[in-house]
Amino acid sequence: MTVPNGPVVRYAQRMHDLVDDGHHIASPLGAWLLLALVGPAATGDTRAALAEVLGIDVDTAAATAEALLAAPHPLVASASALWERTPFEQLDTWRAALPASTETGPLPDQPTLDAWAREHTGGLIESFPLVVDPETLLIMATALATRVAWETPFQLATGAELGAGSPWAGRLRHVLRSPWHGHDCWIAPTARAGDVAVHSAAARPEAVDGRETGLLVVSVAAAPGVPAGEVLAAAHEVATGAVTAPPGTPTARRSLFDLPLGDTPLWTLREVPTRAYGGREERLTAVLPCWSAESRHDLTADGFGFGVAAQALGELMRAPSLRFDAAQTAMARYGRYGFEAAAVTAFAAATGLPPEGVARIAELRFGHPYAVVAVATDSRDGLPAGPWHGLPVYSAWVAEPTELSESDLADPPSAW
Repeated sequence: MTVPNGPVVRYAQRMHDLVDDGHHIASPLGAWLLLALVGPAATGDTRAALAEVLGIDVDTAAATAEALLAAPHPLVASASALWERTPFEQLDTWRAALPASTETGPLPDQPTLDAWAREHTGGLIESFPLVVDPETLLIMATALATRVAWETPFQLATGAELGAGSPWAGRLRHVLRSPWHGHDCWIAPTARAGDVAVHSAAARPEAVDGRETGLLVVSVAAAPGVPAGEVLAAAHEVATGAVTAPPGTPTARRSLFDLPLGDTPLWTLREVPTRAYGGREERLTAVLPCWSAESRHDLTADGFGFGVAAQALGELMRAPSLRFDAAQTAMARYGRYGFEAAAVTAFAAATGLPPEGVARIAELRFGHPYAVVAVATDSRDGLPAGPWHGLPVYSAWVAEPTELSESDLADPPSAW
């Protein structure tokens, strides 16, 4: 099936609007997939609310998630899971409709959850983003992981080449310069962030079943002062457009001859002689830093959609007071020779423990004469299987206890 990227792009804008706008890495797709897996459990108004968050009807979202998980991209490892403390009959139909690749089973302990995160991210994520506790009824999770080499590595440049106005220029000794071939650079007009500087680097492709698969990593910079959310939204549009534009359809690019010469915070534009055909030539390169990020995002706020997901499962389980937690752990590293990133998104549903009561504990003492009876047993599947079953073989009245023997005091007892 053809997977529509529009709903994921819209969810990405929603997610980035809600997370901290400081330095961070996130995987909106990882969160969207988790919501899409829950989708078929929803009914009525809850179903409509979840469709609004997903940006598409829940059945189409679920089919999209199944298609993505059933045939993972060769450069993007993926996994999903559902674990339950005890299987809920009310969830049987929904559970059975989950993608065949979704792991199911009993609720693991914390070390096992951490190991799952490491296994399905190639060790890039060390710990599961949620903590399992006695109240946890079920946990769902998705994992995505990428580790790729650039088809053409970067060259090196000095930090000063980031420009005199860059706050990083004095801090960094070395940065990355795009090579003369193998990378793409352009200036794109966008509705959300104005003219932006764009750089794209392609991962080394892989051939699979006659297809060529790859990964394009696109960097987008807007003028200082443009809100992060607007730049992220523009970047999603530019990046998806660069990949999905029909063959022969050029992406929107500003001609360098339509821009004024000189310095801006985003570029320096100058003129040099050329012998190019037609007397006009455009060349672009990019200078950008290496970077890495590790983030944990609390996904419990209303806008992320996991409250609606909890409501859907609660209605199905007839547990309207179902509590929930949701979080994502993500990391990324961008360097001269390649790019790696991973994210684990987790959603947990929990119920409150029973009301606190009073426990009574008795210690029984046999400090005076008492009786003892020894009865034989002989059964199969809980039913009597012979004449000895239930027959009292020995009985006694204990009125004169004795001291422990030496054999009883030995460790281990020598007589046994």
